[in-house]
Amino acid sequence: AEEMTLGKEGVTTGASNDIQRDTQLARNMVTKWGLSEKLGPLLYEAEDADPFSGMPGQGAKGFADDTTKAIDDEVKNIIDTCYAQAAKILEDNRDILDAMADALMKYETIDTDQLDQLLAREPVTPPEGWEEGDGDNAKGAGNDDGDEVDAEEDEVVTASEEDLGDSDIPEAPEEPTKH
Repeated sequence: AEEMTLGKEGVTTGASNDIQRDTQLARNMVTKWGLSEKLGPLLYEAEDADPFSGMPGQGAKGFADDTTKAIDDEVKNIIDTCYAQAAKILEDNRDILDAMADALMKYETIDTDQLDQLLAREPVTPPEGWEEGDGDNAKGAGNDDGDEVDAEEDEVVTASEEDLGDSDIPEAPEEPTKH
């Protein structure tokens, strides 16, 4: 979704855990659960961890290097196929993606009722307990009509050195200390 909405340059590292989990899931599908048509219903990974690396299946393997490559190729194929399918779903439902982003920007959270509204392509109502004035929208950011929301300006209070008096805040040295 980030790639689609922000371009390749706008993709953040926020998806790194998703990528890690997806890769492990695909690897388990191939090596532990026998869900690969290409490699069949065989166990290709030991269940116990290598005591030296702490990683599962990193000890002695009982298959050839060609099999390792086939496993890696199958895992990549699963990830690539699922990625393409997810991209197609997002493209086909870009209006829902944009409406969800708008709802999250306005309400900061969405619940199941709002998700149902989004999927039905209906206007999103505020979440339960939401009062107009909650969130960033009430601080003059504007409302759905494009009009400014009437809200009091937040006062900015600063303190001068005189206001601090004998506080515990140390004064900055006048000259840098040389070592």
